[in-house]
Amino acid sequence: MTKTDEAKVGRRAFIGGTGAALAGLAAPAIWAQGTDPFGPEPVETTRRNTAIFRGHDWRPFFADLKNGAILVDTESRALHFWAEDQTTMKVYPTSVPLSEDLTRRGRTKVVRKVEGPDWRPTPAMKERNPEWPDYVGPGPDNPLGTHALYLSWTYYRIHGTHDTRKIGRKSSNGCIGLYNEHIAELFAMTKVGTQVLLI
Repeated sequence: MTKTDEAKVGRRAFIGGTGAALAGLAAPAIWAQGTDPFGPEPVETTRRNTAIFRGHDWRPFFADLKNGAILVDTESRALHFWAEDQTTMKVYPTSVPLSEDLTRRGRTKVVRKVEGPDWRPTPAMKERNPEWPDYVGPGPDNPLGTHALYLSWTYYRIHGTHDTRKIGRKSSNGCIGLYNEHIAELFAMTKVGTQVLLI
């Protein structure tokens, strides 16, 4: 084996090993198949428009996992979920608010779960965008996607989106958005009372 061959194998092993380690940490929620730039073998790569995730442990943020816990890291644009029984940990790419003045941080909780949510712009949204409709029913034009977790903060939600270009970006008016398939999975794992912390 030549030094060039050894270098190629070393780079493949590093990339494959790193991808496997991250895939084990993050579960399949954030990974899609890609191509190795150093050869024909497939490796794990992150989805388009997703940020670099920072891994978190729940202990520095929550006293316990009663009812499960959701941590939204607005800087790395990722949502972390831990099940109450500690058998499940998930990480999902998210959209985050467009600006600092639209970003709310702190503790809240899930107070309502809706499959097929309808949407009404807040008064502030309507003021900024008077051309927006007053109401959008469930369906493909709904900004809340297929599922929504309503938080104890008025107007704030964790919800899906039909516009997948928004994920991994500063693109919301205050809510946290996920791919529809991810919010459906999170929706099934959470309950009314699930703890939520935005940092």
